[in-house]
Amino acid sequence: MSKFNKQGRSRAPSVPKDATPLAIAAVVVSALVIAGAWATLEKLRRVLEHNKLEHPWVTALLVLAALLPLLLLLPAAWGLRDARRARAALLRHQPIEARVRAASAREWSWYAIGYAVAASLVFLAIQFLLANDGAVGATFFKLSLIQESFGLVLQAFWKNVWMFCVAEVFILVWGLVIAVARMIPGRAGSPIRFLATVYTDAFRGLPTIISIYLIALGLPIANVPLVRDWPPEWLAILALTVSYGAYVAEVYRAGLDSIHPSQWSAARSLGLSFSQTLRFVIIPQAVRRIIPPLLNDFIALQKDTALVNVVGVIDGFNQAKIIASNRFNLSAVTTVAILFMLITIPQTRLVDRLLEQEKRRTRA
Repeated sequence: MSKFNKQGRSRAPSVPKDATPLAIAAVVVSALVIAGAWATLEKLRRVLEHNKLEHPWVTALLVLAALLPLLLLLPAAWGLRDARRARAALLRHQPIEARVRAASAREWSWYAIGYAVAASLVFLAIQFLLANDGAVGATFFKLSLIQESFGLVLQAFWKNVWMFCVAEVFILVWGLVIAVARMIPGRAGSPIRFLATVYTDAFRGLPTIISIYLIALGLPIANVPLVRDWPPEWLAILALTVSYGAYVAEVYRAGLDSIHPSQWSAARSLGLSFSQTLRFVIIPQAVRRIIPPLLNDFIALQKDTALVNVVGVIDGFNQAKIIASNRFNLSAVTTVAILFMLITIPQTRLVDRLLEQEKRRTRA
């Protein structure tokens, strides 16, 4: 049948496309992934046996891991079943049922292929860790060293958390000050606006690690009053505040600029001053809008607290480096990496949730 009618308009074909080839491909892909998974798990079993790490619970986990890939055959089989039912419906001259069954077959087949690809990537990562008779995995995931050094790394990691919390408070205040300075109206405020702009441009263009190095090491060397006797942790907090204050100031400014000008006009017409308008009208509305981007900046801040190791602060990363240099193994660094992820990933999911809530509120 022609795909176009007499007026030249396209129309859907009356006979649905056969989904059997795709369903067969899904079965083949699933079978290949299962075979590769079993080969990987067998290699893992040999490596564990070679390193004398065999235990009953380890064997049970390997058996469970070998059974899980078999679940890929379920959607692949369901896709093949629906493809056959679609062909049978065509033979019975039931095009509507055939179309529904064919669509279901394609959906199940792609479902199986998608999960098969994801599973293959996981087992390829395991194969990488098992390379060189497990030497790669032992370099990064030596369980005995992780267990032995976990207490020291965790104790030092709390310094990262403490520095992040203290710096975050200062950054929120300092960033708001800079954002307001860039919005001071009138000719009299132009020098303040110029200086605030220069500051944000300079520190947004300067890598954070250089700011930490210059401030935390340079100020004591220069014998600057008030700060020359500060401990390295507080000097690092000062550097983080100055550096991230420039980023947060731009986030604040974007939020303040997003408030409709009518809000400013209405507040000023009621007799409120510029500072009163900001305090009671503009800032409360802007803060609600900028919470997600602020959280993104603070996620980056949490990770950048590891940069303070360049000035001798014994944080989680520095402690892990000391252990790694003494034991010639990077498992302690893996521990601190996992600790950072345990803190930052929930914050990332919170940002996604807040953004989704903001989208629903805007659409409503």
